[in-house]
Amino acid sequence: MTAPAATAVRLHDVRLERAGRTILSGLNLEVPAGSVTAVLGPSGSGKSTLLAALTGELEPAAGTLTLFGQPIPRGMRALLELRKSIGVLLQGNGLLTDLSVAENVALPLRTHTALPEPVLQVLVRMKLHAVGLLAAADAWPRELSGGMARRVALARALALDPPLMLYDEPLTGLDPIASGVITGLIQRLNQTLGLTSIIVSHHVHETLPICDQAVVIADGRIIFTGSPQQLQASDNALVRQFLDGQPDGPIAFDAPKRAYGQEAA
Repeated sequence: MTAPAATAVRLHDVRLERAGRTILSGLNLEVPAGSVTAVLGPSGSGKSTLLAALTGELEPAAGTLTLFGQPIPRGMRALLELRKSIGVLLQGNGLLTDLSVAENVALPLRTHTALPEPVLQVLVRMKLHAVGLLAAADAWPRELSGGMARRVALARALALDPPLMLYDEPLTGLDPIASGVITGLIQRLNQTLGLTSIIVSHHVHETLPICDQAVVIADGRIIFTGSPQQLQASDNALVRQFLDGQPDGPIAFDAPKRAYGQEAA
């Protein structure tokens, strides 16, 4: 009998709030170690709020959230230590414009390790080689295309060899070719490095082919969890409206009506 796969991320009855307002509730999810999971949903559905909880930026108002079997610590020192094991690819890349490509990738290593310079340089070259940009080591961020900048940011996110990778809208602003390169890299790196990856995205058709599990968030909750094939076959009205890009449906297009004199949140 085959042993069940270990769980990298587990949420049990989690509720997430911002400024006292519930954003997501009743979250129950297991992300198997070594898998690629897509977290999908319309804009404003709470995907970024979930990411904030996974990195420890946002503490759940209720429920339990564990990474590799351990609860996310609250102390600053312990939280910083945990974050070394989480790689995050930011939507805006976050490259420092006054540092070269190589120095951007080296930044986490310089900050969190005391490696000798020759060893550090070898690691930087390895990370850039992994994303196909070793030849661009001496370039400046302003000289890179959008797709190349995204790959440099990916190399930097991998610098400390994190077992968990979080991708925040990795395909936003990229052309179809660059998007294909990024999704291919995510899949290959997940397999070769033994990573667990969570991709937050609204690019459904580009993301699903590389995923083992799909999660859809809408209406303040998880409305679907299953394989990409099961997602495509779903007859859930919320899921179908999102997948098919229908303007009319249970996901409201218009902003909710506010009472007279009520201030925006």
